[in-house]
Amino acid sequence: MTKPDYHVVNVVSIVIGVLVAVAVLLFALARHIGGAFEAREVMAEEAGDVERRIAPVGRVAIAGRDNSALAIAAAARAPAPAALPANGEEVFKTVCGTCHGPGLAGAPKFGDHAAWAARLAEGRPTLYQHALAGYQGKAGVMPAKGGRPDLSDDLIRQAVDYMVKGAQ
Repeated sequence: MTKPDYHVVNVVSIVIGVLVAVAVLLFALARHIGGAFEAREVMAEEAGDVERRIAPVGRVAIAGRDNSALAIAAAARAPAPAALPANGEEVFKTVCGTCHGPGLAGAPKFGDHAAWAARLAEGRPTLYQHALAGYQGKAGVMPAKGGRPDLSDDLIRQAVDYMVKGAQ
């Protein structure tokens, strides 16, 4: 080989050596940084996380065999429903006051004599009907039973009487 050929071989060897050194350094850096993540994976595996994730979704009970391991866990109970209001004032405070307090959706405000005057002129039976069955007028919307179908008709009438009393 001639001198220029040796020169090319030396340069290529140096470049390959530098690239190998950079690759080794990058590999060592990746191992150092990734070590913390590997420890987390080992801890997750030790906690049985893998077994829980790959466990079958369902199991089959076979007649004539011991199926006690397949017992269904008791379902969590739903929270007890809130106690119903006892009278018209409580119905107003818990249900009706949402709209009739600030006057939302065209609802006449509690105690606003002017806003209630036209409604009072229609009579209580009409007010009861609108409160029980719902009403959509020019000024706004009244949902049936104020959006609480679980309330009795008598409680709704008591709430209407309470609001009428406040408007007189």
